[in-house]
Amino acid sequence: MRQLVILGGGYGGTMIVHELFKGGIPADVRVVLVDRLPFQSLKTEYYALAAGTASDYELRVPYPHHEGLTMKYGEAASIDLDRRILYFADEAEEPLFYDQLVIALGCTDNYHNIPGAKEFSCSIQSFASVRESYMLLNNAKPYSKINIVGGGLSGVELAAELRESRPDLNIALIDRGARLLSAFPQKVSAYVTNWFHEHEVETRSHISITSLEQGVIHYEGGDIASDVTVWTAGIRPVELVQNLNVPKDRQGRVVINPYHQIPEYPEVFVCGDCASLPFAPSAQAAGSQGHQIAEVLTALWRGETPKLQPIKLRGTLGSLGKKAGFGLMGKTQVTGRVPRLLKSGVLWKSKHHWG
Repeated sequence: MRQLVILGGGYGGTMIVHELFKGGIPADVRVVLVDRLPFQSLKTEYYALAAGTASDYELRVPYPHHEGLTMKYGEAASIDLDRRILYFADEAEEPLFYDQLVIALGCTDNYHNIPGAKEFSCSIQSFASVRESYMLLNNAKPYSKINIVGGGLSGVELAAELRESRPDLNIALIDRGARLLSAFPQKVSAYVTNWFHEHEVETRSHISITSLEQGVIHYEGGDIASDVTVWTAGIRPVELVQNLNVPKDRQGRVVINPYHQIPEYPEVFVCGDCASLPFAPSAQAAGSQGHQIAEVLTALWRGETPKLQPIKLRGTLGSLGKKAGFGLMGKTQVTGRVPRLLKSGVLWKSKHHWG
């Protein structure tokens, strides 16, 4: 009996499971899905949970149910690539052997070696950390100073959602660059910045943070008082992937071949935020890659050569509260109510994908 282990039940991992069982699994293959949570969590909506506009329960999606799929709950700690063994953080857990492995773990915060950043800020990168951030933000006293570090998509969505949830708070969005949403065109950035000004969210650019302490952010030009600091200033692969002794790109993501395999270990696939891809990490990218990995596995099991088409992403959508949004669909820039409605449709599809 050959064993395929899928490590991570996020957008990529669940897509692989769904596609594999839709096409049928060989009788001599056992599929094991490993995750620390007993449900898929909708990471693209973590900002809403942190802000208090969505409940914990709303962000849970049951894993796809298939006869023959084995679920294993636990937190992976390390992988022995040479011996094909997965070890768990709980040493009482038996190691898991694999014949083929998909690493579909997500990302963690990149603190850029800034002293105190990890210790004195909260995160929205994991379900556990976003629950803690929710408590800090929603227990904050009226007029508290909330600083969100990082003017990318996550920081922008959190700041906007928190403004709608807590109009009594003093919210600032801090970025080291010249403008918010530097990955988007200037027009979209200007629209979002204007929305924040209209809704009394302060935007601060060219802020190079040097360190954090309890209640204060130090930067090259002085200090910023902070009752709660949320870190959304970049991501990097999870520690397990950081510790793998395989070639990686400048962002620490694993270099893969056209079939999404580690060239030195072709029995190991890497999917999602930990894979070196020609586009930014996203749920859409992980899902698209997961679809292709399922195609590759199916072809290999049949003794065929996989035939893949280039991954084409549909675009990126962001929300500004419940009534406005922004996005980039191909080369088309969209702002206002339409992109918000489109994003709501994408969320609905994510929740009901396996139904």
